Amino acid sequence: MTFILGLTGGIGSGKSAASTWFETQGITVVDADIVAREVVEKGQPALQKIHVAFGDWVLLENGELNRRALREHIFKDPNARQTLEHITHPAIRQSIIHQLQSATTPYVILVSPLLFETNQHELTDHTLLIDATEELQIQRASQRDGQSIEQIHQIIQAQMPRQQKQQLADDIVLNDGHLEHLYRHLKTLHQRYLKR
Repeated sequence: MTFILGLTGGIGSGKSAASTWFETQGITVVDADIVAREVVEKGQPALQKIHVAFGDWVLLENGELNRRALREHIFKDPNARQTLEHITHPAIRQSIIHQLQSATTPYVILVSPLLFETNQHELTDHTLLIDATEELQIQRASQRDGQSIEQIHQIIQAQMPRQQKQQLADDIVLNDGHLEHLYRHLKTLHQRYLKR
């Protein structure tokens, strides 16, 4: 059985930079965000269930999911969010498990911004938190995504508090410097994970 590392971090923490670095080392990375998009693509059972649950307005003219409309809807209505999660979470979990089991690299990484919130850490043997101060998160996310400070605040508020993630994580890398600083820490951890 391959060693599975769970990699997480809040918005703007450097989680993507870390997962990209691991990929350059030849490690298979399963990205929960990508899987979440794949399971609701045209023709997928989850999209059909969403259509039945919410109605025609969730589909674009080409039959694809109207992500923006659905995102705005579930942001305003907690019950709608629950309905959506009941449909998507099992499909996401199933796809993640399949991809993790198919990996042939010395170890495999599950990258998920909601690793702890969605209990995806239960699929892993060990967890790594890429951590950053809230000020840095806001600064990076606003430069990268062109989102408003208010939107970024809302995303941070919706995610598990930093302190709680720190208590749950097995390894923590504070990403408060340059990328080289982050990579140095990852290099050390990578050597340790290879020995697992």
